[in-house]
Amino acid sequence: MKHVLKDRKFLALLAAIAVVIGLEILSLLGIHIPMPYAPIVFGGFVLGIGYRVLWKGLKALTTLHFSSINLLMLIAVAGAFYLREYPEAAVVIVLYVLGERLEDIGIEQSKSALDELVSKSPKKAYVKAISEAVEVDTIPVGTIIAIKPGDLIPLDGKISAGETAVDEATITGEPIPKDKHPGDTVFAGTLNKNGYIEVETTKTSSDTTFAKIIRLTFEAQANKADTQKFIQKFARVYTPCIMAIAGLLVVIPVFMLKQDLNHWIEQAITLLVIACPCALVISTPVAIFAAIGNASAKGALVKGGKFIEALARVEIIALDKTRTITFGNPIVSDVLPLNGTSREELLACTAGAEMFSEHPLAQAVVNASKREGFEPHRAEAFRSVAGKGATAKCLVCEDETIYLGKLSFIHESQARSADAEKLVHQLSAQGKTSVVVSFGEGVAGIIGLTDEIKPDSAKAIQELIAMGIEPVMLTGDNEHAGQFVAHQVGIQKIYGGLMPDEKAQRIQELRENNRYVAMVGDGVNDAPALAISSVGIAMGAAGSDAAIESANVALMNDKLSLIPFLIRLSRAALFRIKINTLGAIAVKITFVALAVFGFSNLVLAIAADVGVTLVVILISLRLLQFKEEI
Repeated sequence: MKHVLKDRKFLALLAAIAVVIGLEILSLLGIHIPMPYAPIVFGGFVLGIGYRVLWKGLKALTTLHFSSINLLMLIAVAGAFYLREYPEAAVVIVLYVLGERLEDIGIEQSKSALDELVSKSPKKAYVKAISEAVEVDTIPVGTIIAIKPGDLIPLDGKISAGETAVDEATITGEPIPKDKHPGDTVFAGTLNKNGYIEVETTKTSSDTTFAKIIRLTFEAQANKADTQKFIQKFARVYTPCIMAIAGLLVVIPVFMLKQDLNHWIEQAITLLVIACPCALVISTPVAIFAAIGNASAKGALVKGGKFIEALARVEIIALDKTRTITFGNPIVSDVLPLNGTSREELLACTAGAEMFSEHPLAQAVVNASKREGFEPHRAEAFRSVAGKGATAKCLVCEDETIYLGKLSFIHESQARSADAEKLVHQLSAQGKTSVVVSFGEGVAGIIGLTDEIKPDSAKAIQELIAMGIEPVMLTGDNEHAGQFVAHQVGIQKIYGGLMPDEKAQRIQELRENNRYVAMVGDGVNDAPALAISSVGIAMGAAGSDAAIESANVALMNDKLSLIPFLIRLSRAALFRIKINTLGAIAVKITFVALAVFGFSNLVLAIAADVGVTLVVILISLRLLQFKEEI
C-alpha cells in the first residue's frame, strides 16, 4: 500500500511539473495568466508541491540555521514572488522537490533487493509438535519445524529429517542450489526447492544469519565514507558563504554602484538557487548504497561506505592459508608404495584400518581409496596409540597386522628405512603430512596428505597482482606448509608459524607509512588481525557469528575470487563519486559566475541543478549492474 501511495505521489509530482513547465513556456511566448489569478495559480503549485520544503526553510530561519538548503529555497521562492516572476517560483520549487524525490528513488533502488527479501521473509513457521503455524518471533531454539517444498526457510537450524535442495543465494550469493541432508545446516531466508524437511531450530528469529545481514546492511549507512563526511562538512561551510556572496551581490551593485535593484535581486536569487549543493550531497550516498547492494547480491556483506573506500585504496592484501586459500580439509596428495607393495594394497589396507578413526586424516585416506575404486579391506582389533599412530589386523591380507602413523612410531617395531626417511623429509619440505604404513615387514609405503587448495585461489591471487596489489600470506601453519601453498598460488611473501597476536603485529608492520592493508581470514582466530587492518574480510561467514561481527566485510561463501571483484567494484564506486563531485562543482562554478556577472536566470539555474542531480543518480545507479568480469 505504501509503494502504491508513493507511486501516486510521484506521478502527481510529474503531472504538476508538466503543467508548470508548460505555463512557463507559454509565459516566455508572451501568453500569461491574467492578474490577479497568476499569483493564486502559481502559489497553489508552490504550496501544494513544496510546503514541506518551505516549512523546513521557515524553521531554519527562526533558528538562524543559515546552512539549510531549505532556507535557500524559501528565499529563492520569496524573491521570485517579489519580482512577480510567478512561473519561475513554481518551476524552482517543483524541480527542487523532483530532485529530492530522485535522490530518494536512487537510495531506494540500491536497497530494493534487500527490502524485497525483508518483506517476503516468513512471519510464521509450522511447528510439528502442535501441528500449527506460529509467529517466528515466539519460536525457541530446539523446536522442530516442518518446511514444504517451495517455501522459504523461516529460521536457522539443522535438518532432522528429509532431504532437499536449498537455494542459498540470499545468504551466499551462489545461484546453484545445494543438496541438504539430515545434520546439514540451513539458513532463514533461503528457499527450500524440492523436498519436505523437518528442521531443529538453532537460533531465534532475531539472531539468524539473515537477520544479522539485514541489520548490518541497514546500519551500514552509519559508517559513512570519508568523501561523504567531507562533502557534508563542506556544504555546512559552503552554504552560508554563498548566502553572504548573494547579499553582497545586491549591496555592492545597488547601493555602491547605483544599479537596478530588481535585476541584482534576481541575480542574487539565481545564485542562491544554483548554489544549493543537492548533487554534491547525494553524489556519495547513492553510489555507496548501489555498490553495497551489488556486493550483497554477490554474497558479500559490506558494513559501510568507509569500507568501500578502504577496499578501493588497498595496496597490500594479507591472507590466512587455512580455510581462506585452502579448504581446510586434508586430501591424499601422494601414494608412495615401497618394498613391492602395490598401490591398491597400500591404500585399501590402510583405509580398512582408518575406517575405525574419525580423524580428518583418516577419513581422507578412506575417501582416496574409494575414489580410486579400491574397497577398504575389512579389519579388526583397531588400537589407537595417542600422538603416534594406530594398529589393526587386516582380515583380507592373511590376518597381517597393519601399523600406521608417524615414522618414529613405525621404527619402534620395524628396522629403519633410508628410503622412507628420505620420502618423509621430502613431503615435509612441501608442507605435507606423512602417514607411514607397515604390514609387519619393513615400511610398506607412505601416504602424503595436504590441505586442498580452492580452485579459484590461484586465479584470484593473479588478479590481485595484476591490479597492483601485493599478496602476503600470514599463516599459523609451519613455514614449509605455507611456502608450498604460496608457491602454488603465486604468493612471494610468506610468514609462517604465527599466533593470532603475531598476525596482528605483522598487519601493523605492513600498515606503516599509512599504507592500506586488507586482511582476509576465517573470522575466528584471525579476529585481532581483521580488527587492526584497514579493512578486515572474513571468508565463509555464513552461519559464523564471530565472522559476521568481527569483520568489516563478510563473504557469505568461500569464493576468494569475490575479493578482486569487490576491489574493482569499490574502485569504480570511488571513481564515480569523484566524477559526480567534480561535475557538480564545475556546473555550480559556471552558473555562480554567470549570476555574479548578471547573465543567468532562475529557470536555467534550477534546470541545470536538477539536471546534474539526475546525471549523478544515474551514473551512481550503474554500479548496481557492475559485472564480476574484468
